Amino acid sequence: MIDWNVIVYGAALSAVLAGAVVAVAAGGFRVLAGLGAAIGAAAGPIAWNAILRATHADQFFTDAPIAVLPASWQDTGSGVFAVAATALLLGLGPLGTQPARRTVALAALAGVVAFAVDVYLY
Repeated sequence: MIDWNVIVYGAALSAVLAGAVVAVAAGGFRVLAGLGAAIGAAAGPIAWNAILRATHADQFFTDAPIAVLPASWQDTGSGVFAVAATALLLGLGPLGTQPARRTVALAALAGVVAFAVDVYLY
């Protein structure tokens, strides 16, 4: 079972990297978009991993037998929850007046970063 220390560590890594990547990609909304992505990329994986921990869902942690992308359902869920959380934060916050395509693209970018962090860094 995943420990809370690991969950928080992974969320912190996701927040830092997703925030930086989205800030670079966001153009005129660098600071606010980066901050929203950092919060979303931390909150999403924390929520997902808390669900897995509360339900004792050990089998979600089995990695795929692919050497270059050993992703598990747990990794995938972290990315999906990061996209959802980031899209809500950015869409209802600093990018609320921007086209949805831009908001979704930045949220997806944050989710991909959170997924990659989950797969490769912890």
